[in-house]
Amino acid sequence: MFQSLSDRLSGVLDKLTRRGALTESDVGEAMREVRRALLEADVALDVVKDFVEKVKAKAVGREVLRSVTPGQMVVKIVNDELVAMLGTTAEPIDLNAAAPVPIMLVGLQGSGKTTTTAKIAKRLTDRDKKKVLMASLDTRRPAAQEQLRVLGEQTGIDTLPIVAGQTPQQIAKRAIEAGRLGGYDVVMLDTAGRIHIDEALMAETADIRDISHPHETLLVADSLTGQDAVNVAKSFNERIGITGIVLTRADGDARGGAALSMRAVTGKPIKLLGVGEKWDALEDFHPSRVASRILGMGDVVSLVEKAAQTIDAEKAKQIAQKMKKGVFDLDDMAEQLKQMQKIGGMSGVLGMMPGMGKIKSQIADANLDDSILKRQHAIITSMTPHERRNPKVLDAKRKRRVAAGSGTKVEEVNKLVKMHRQMADMMKKLGRNKGMLNRLVGGGGGGPSEAEMAAMQEELGRLDPKALEQLPDDLKSALPKGLPSALPGGLSGLGGGAPRLPGLGGGLPGLGGKFSGLPGKKKR
Repeated sequence: MFQSLSDRLSGVLDKLTRRGALTESDVGEAMREVRRALLEADVALDVVKDFVEKVKAKAVGREVLRSVTPGQMVVKIVNDELVAMLGTTAEPIDLNAAAPVPIMLVGLQGSGKTTTTAKIAKRLTDRDKKKVLMASLDTRRPAAQEQLRVLGEQTGIDTLPIVAGQTPQQIAKRAIEAGRLGGYDVVMLDTAGRIHIDEALMAETADIRDISHPHETLLVADSLTGQDAVNVAKSFNERIGITGIVLTRADGDARGGAALSMRAVTGKPIKLLGVGEKWDALEDFHPSRVASRILGMGDVVSLVEKAAQTIDAEKAKQIAQKMKKGVFDLDDMAEQLKQMQKIGGMSGVLGMMPGMGKIKSQIADANLDDSILKRQHAIITSMTPHERRNPKVLDAKRKRRVAAGSGTKVEEVNKLVKMHRQMADMMKKLGRNKGMLNRLVGGGGGGPSEAEMAAMQEELGRLDPKALEQLPDDLKSALPKGLPSALPGGLSGLGGGAPRLPGLGGGLPGLGGKFSGLPGKKKR
C-alpha cells in the first residue's frame, strides 16, 4: 500500500544522508519534497502541514545541523514523526469486558465488513481461544445474511439463525441475548452499509449501538477510497463514536494517504489491516513497524511473528531433532521451501529485511517466489527417497535424470546440491548450540519472546555496514544491481549473522545464505 510513498520518501532522504553537512536551505528543500510526496499519497492537507512543520522545527535545530551524521538524524526525526502520526503504539482489539463482549462493525457498502467480520471472528477463535457468535444485521442488501452464514460454515464459527422479517434492531437484541444464553465470549455484529453516508444509515446504526452497547465499534474502510475514507471516518466518529479502524485491501496499490490521515483526523487508532483474501490475511497495525516499512528500514519483528504463527511446530521440532544429530537432508530442505512459501515467499521475506527497499523492483522482476522456490521443490521431488536422504549419491547420470524429470537443467541441480551442502554445514554449527536452537524452532515454548524479537532488530543495526565490500569479486558480481552498500549486515545478515526465523534454521531457502540463487545474474 505504501510502495509509491516509500519510494518517494526514500529518494528524498537518501539525498540528505549522502551529504556531509546540512544547511537550513537543504532541510527546507527536502521538506518541500516530503510535503509533495505526502500530498500525492492522498494525505489530508492539514495533516501534511502539521507533519512538515514539526519535522522542520526539529531538523533545523543546532544539534542536528552540527551532528556527525546530520542526514541520518533527519531520517530519525521523520521516522519518529511518522510513528507519532500513525499512533505511537499498537492498540489491538480490546476484549477486557464482561462476556459476551459486543463488537460492532460499521462502514459503507462494499468496504468489506462481512468478510472482515468473519476474519476477526476466526482470528479471535484461533489466536485468543474465544467462543464467537456472528450476527448479520444487514436486512437491505440481498443475501447479506446468507453470505455471513456461509462464511460461518467455512470458518467453523457459529452464526445467529436467520429469522425473516426482523428489523436490524430486533436482530441486535436477539444476538446479545443468544450470546449470553449460549455462553459466548464475543458477539460480532455486522451492520448494514450504504453507497454513501445518509441520515437513515446513521439513525439505524445509532439504534443498534444503544441496544447492544458495543465494547468496540470498528469502522471498516477500504484503503482504495483514498481521501474520501477520511471524511467517512470523521462522519461515523462524530455520529456513532468509533473506537478503532480496520483498513481493508491494504495489499492493493492504494497510496497510503488514508492510513496516514485517519488516525490524525479522528484521533482513533487503526487496529487491523486486511492484507489478502485468506482467513489469516489480517495483521495488527503497529505504527513503528509501518513507519519503518515506509522509510525502507524493513520489519524483522513482524517477519519473525508471522513465521512463528505459520510454521508447523511439529515439523520444525522434527527438523530440530535431526539438526542436533548434525543431519539435514533434502527432504528437510523441501519442507523449508514449503514453509518459506507459507510466510509470503522469498520476495515477501526480503521485502521486510532492512535495507532491501532500494532493490524492491529487482526482487519483483526476479519473480523469486514463482521461479526459484517452485523450481527447487520440483528438483527435490524428482529425486528418489534414497537420493533425498543421501545427496552424495547424486552422480552425473542421476543429475541428468533429475533435471529431465523436473524440467530444469543440470546446472540448476548442481546449484541446489551445493546450496544444500552449505545449509547442512550451517545446521551442524547451529546444532551445537542447543539453547539457541531450542529458541529458534520453538522447542523452548513457542519461539522467540517479545524481548528477543526486539533485540533482533537492534542486532541488525550493529552488524558491519561494509560487509558487502568485503565479499569476493565473483560473489559480488552475482548480486542484483543497485544493492545498497550500507545494507545492515550485508549478505551475512540474510544467511549468517542476522537472527534466523523459527523453523527456517540457518537462513533463507533459495538463497543459500549468499544470494547466489538470484535468477538472471550470472557470474562474470
